Amino acid sequence: MNKKISIMLVEDNPDYREVLGLAIETEPTMELAGTFGAAEIALRSLQDMNRRIEPDIILLDLNLPALSGIEALPWFNKHAPDTKIIILTQSNAEADVMSAIEQGAAGYLLKSSTIHQIKESICNVMKGDVPLDAGVAKYILQALKARTPKKRLDRNLSPRELEVITLLSKGLVKKEIGDQLDITYGTVATHIRSIYDKLNVINAPSAITKAYQSGIFPVEPNE
Repeated sequence: MNKKISIMLVEDNPDYREVLGLAIETEPTMELAGTFGAAEIALRSLQDMNRRIEPDIILLDLNLPALSGIEALPWFNKHAPDTKIIILTQSNAEADVMSAIEQGAAGYLLKSSTIHQIKESICNVMKGDVPLDAGVAKYILQALKARTPKKRLDRNLSPRELEVITLLSKGLVKKEIGDQLDITYGTVATHIRSIYDKLNVINAPSAITKAYQSGIFPVEPNE
C-alpha cells in the first residue's frame, strides 16, 4: 500500500480551513497532519520533539495574524527542510509572489483555484512539478522583465530545453508539457533536470527567474 501524502494546513479562515481539511480527509491518497490558524502554532508543532510532525506538504496562507506566511516561510524551511510548501492565498501582489518564489516555495496558488486543482497541485508537487497559478506564472515573468538585468549564461539551453522552460513559465506541469510537445513524461523530466543543472537551480520558479535574468527566453512572456 502506497504511503498517503501527509498535509499540514496553515489557514486563519475557519470556514476555508474546514472545507480544505474535509477535502483532504476524504481523499484516499492524502491525510491531514494538522490544521492551524496561525503560523506560530504550526511552527511549535514542528518543534515539539514529543509529538513531532513533519508533513510532506504544507499549504500556507500568506495573510495570517501576527507572523505572516512570508515571514514564516524561512522558519518552516528551517524546521521542516524536507517538507514542500505550497502557497495558497488571495494575494497576487508582486512583493508576495516574488518573495515566496525566491524563498523556495514549491508552488503558488490563488484561492480562486478549485479543490480539484489544489489536490492535483499537491500530487504534482510530490512528483517534482512546481505548480503556479497561470495568472501568477505570467505575472512573475512580467515582473522579472521590468526589474532584472540580462546576464548571459556560459551554458546555453538546447532548442528543446528552451521549449520546455517556456512552457514551465506558463504554469504547465510535466504531463501537459509532454502532451504539447508530443514527448514522453520521462523525456520531459530529463530535459527539466538538464535545465536545472545548466542554470544551477533546484526548482521551476528559480529556473524561470534565472532564465529570464539571463535573457534566454525565446519569446516575450506576454505572447
